[in-house]
Amino acid sequence: MAVGYGQKEVVVMKKYKVAVYAICKNEEKFVDKWLDSMGEADEIYVTDTGSSDNTVDKLRAGGAKVQSIELPQWRFDTARNISLDYVAEDVDICVSTDLDELFEKGWRTLLESVWTENTSRVKYTYTWSFNADGRPGTVFLGEKIHSRKGFRWIYPVHEVLMYRGEKPYNCITEPKIHLNHYPDTSKPRGQYLDLLKLAVRENPDNDRNVHYLGRELMFYGMWHQCIQILKMHLKMPSALWKDERSASMRYIARSYKALKDYKEAEKWLYRAVAEAPYTREPYIEAALLETDMKKWPVAYAMVSEALSIKEKNQTYINESFCWDQTPYDIAALAAFNMGMYEKAYGFIEKAIKLSPGNKRLKNNEKIIKDHIT
Repeated sequence: MAVGYGQKEVVVMKKYKVAVYAICKNEEKFVDKWLDSMGEADEIYVTDTGSSDNTVDKLRAGGAKVQSIELPQWRFDTARNISLDYVAEDVDICVSTDLDELFEKGWRTLLESVWTENTSRVKYTYTWSFNADGRPGTVFLGEKIHSRKGFRWIYPVHEVLMYRGEKPYNCITEPKIHLNHYPDTSKPRGQYLDLLKLAVRENPDNDRNVHYLGRELMFYGMWHQCIQILKMHLKMPSALWKDERSASMRYIARSYKALKDYKEAEKWLYRAVAEAPYTREPYIEAALLETDMKKWPVAYAMVSEALSIKEKNQTYINESFCWDQTPYDIAALAAFNMGMYEKAYGFIEKAIKLSPGNKRLKNNEKIIKDHIT
């Protein structure tokens, strides 16, 4: 809205009511930092799902509105919908986060600067993981800022927001809003596998959940089942997103590699490259496999292709090891074993720059340098 003032026009930003909402259980160690991060909101709502520590007391002491619930059958979408229903009806903008996620300062101002009466959702920069040196690892666009009306959570796990509102759907992106994830890696994820099986039973035609189930089976080392489910994913008529299809192929390859079937692993990685040749991930995984098999020219060719790709995709598919020192490490090894010592030295220097405390890289640097005359 613009207001005339003499010879100048003063832009007045509309004030919206912003609320953060979350679910939690036994997360008292995150409470203080989370409340400080979310403090730019007008209201903070938390649905506790059975904490036995001081989480609830700390949240209430910090000004959050807390309700406690028990679910006879746990599923994330149900819990998040209960949490969303707890938010006051007069709220304009809802912000869903977990207690292990922190906004960088100024997020509220950035959000209000792009939000309009017609906005349904805002995407933002979400750093899901950080590398050992503190640099961002896996980064993609988050989607959990939305209007109060018209949204519901769906799926028992890896839940997403579905828009069912009456107004036209309007999603905008503000990448300057940063939400960072600092997870408690000691927390078990044992419930994920059963919930993913439930999700597939409930909606067997949903290719996304079939992909997630296959990936989870890989995490559990259930190699044969992983291969079976992901091959099923690739045959689904709705499985059209090339990035995700390529990821399924990479996970199949990882499973075959774990089973010592390198020929099949190699075949599936080449398919992954062909499916999404604009992404680094399949090239790097192929290069790693070829390195294990000491096929140095192929490894060098694959990593060279990967390094020619400069832009990281903004989806959850991206892998942090494809953007850290790993590509240069592979390139240095391959070049060295092909007798290209000068090139190997250039690559190892770049690898060390990205991982200066890596003793193995430092040792490789010395070995390579000794071969340069």
